[in-house]
Amino acid sequence: MTYRHTIGTRAWVFRDLKDLLAKASPPRSGDFLAGVAAISHADRIAARMCLAELPLAAFLNECVIPYESDEVTRLIVDTHDTLAFAPIAHLSVGELRNWLLSDSVDSEALAQVRAGITPEMAAAVSKLMRNQDLVLAASKCRVVTRFRDTIGLPGTMAVRLQPNHPADDTAGIAASILDGLLYGAGDAVIGINPVSDNLPALIDLAKLVDEVITRFAIPTQGCVLTHVTHAIEAIDQGAPIDLVFQSIAGTERANRSFGVDLALLDQAHQAARALARGTVGDNVMYFETGQGSALSAGANFGVDQQTCEARAYGVARRYSPLLVNTVVGFIGPEYLYDGKQIIRAGLEDHFCGKLLGLPLGCDVCYTNHAEADQDDMDNLLTLLGCAGVAYIMGVPGADDVMLNYQSTSFHDALYLRRLLRLKRAPEFERWLRAMGIADEDGQLLPAGQRHPLLAWSKEAALRSKRSRAPH
Repeated sequence: MTYRHTIGTRAWVFRDLKDLLAKASPPRSGDFLAGVAAISHADRIAARMCLAELPLAAFLNECVIPYESDEVTRLIVDTHDTLAFAPIAHLSVGELRNWLLSDSVDSEALAQVRAGITPEMAAAVSKLMRNQDLVLAASKCRVVTRFRDTIGLPGTMAVRLQPNHPADDTAGIAASILDGLLYGAGDAVIGINPVSDNLPALIDLAKLVDEVITRFAIPTQGCVLTHVTHAIEAIDQGAPIDLVFQSIAGTERANRSFGVDLALLDQAHQAARALARGTVGDNVMYFETGQGSALSAGANFGVDQQTCEARAYGVARRYSPLLVNTVVGFIGPEYLYDGKQIIRAGLEDHFCGKLLGLPLGCDVCYTNHAEADQDDMDNLLTLLGCAGVAYIMGVPGADDVMLNYQSTSFHDALYLRRLLRLKRAPEFERWLRAMGIADEDGQLLPAGQRHPLLAWSKEAALRSKRSRAPH
């Protein structure tokens, strides 16, 4: 369907819904690379004015990627909840923005309509919002998930403890785990990005994380961020798998470039649920996304990268995951050129994910060849904290020595918690007090040289040394 908007004597024509959405997007390098971006500010404003007048119901009548050729589209269409949509069915995109920002709309009202909002609707309304609008609206969205602790409660923010090592060395990983726990990080997950895809090595890493969680009764979960097929194999071999991880995207072809489809994700979800390893809940999936992934796979079909990203959230919410995060600046400046674009994308992703009912976290990050620096990341981190981000990354020194990118540190999490008076997951907070790591107010205490976690770390280092010794 063609869309037209006239300002004075000049008329703008948008050939279809995906063209309108793309032209209304804030400028970013990935959309210019794809050839879908507006070529002038005037074109962009005309597209936004046209989009603001578009009824939400129009998104139910036109797909940005054909229903017949894309299983993500079919998932979005087939699971749309018409009853949840009814309270907002009469609104246009611009009126939805005003409704989201109105004083009368709270977290309960948003929870009632979330199943009626499609990813494309969420993407569309975000394109009409300023950064402060994205922060305010996201702060109203409350999404709570559980496995061994509770993520997303009001006034809380969790941290993924990310103890990566360039050689998967267990001594180095154990030292980073120790470091993070003593800084009060790890309530979201202790999650390792492995170098190797060797199944025995992956299982050893899963056992290492499970060992520290079990030995000290830590109310958190472990995850080795390997491909979903490896996780299924590990489960079949009796490995202690808490969460199943997978990178996902917003089109069927992009997901196939990751080696997955919905049937495989269904299988993994069922396998992890069958283990019943959670103690306070059964949210067992962990997904990561990022703007530009569909384009980098040649699978965006002319859809702008932010709308593709929102469609990835449509995939994620099928599985009621414990954690979802956008790795916002990781793919590189070809898709998000500088700090301004990274900040905007992070706020868009967080808003859209929360609006759709996902426990959205963010890897506040950038690569060293992007036009960004740590001050930009400080700004995004602070804005996301105000917006109610579910969790952030905790990387030793904020510099991931395996993935070679800049993220957030344990100290950054302490800054945000102190600034905004944010607590950790309540079960984890109680554990920190019981272990003498934090006081009643959540402030860190000196660990001392006899802390039992230090002994565990030394044992892990000794085992690693023995395993490397020539036989």
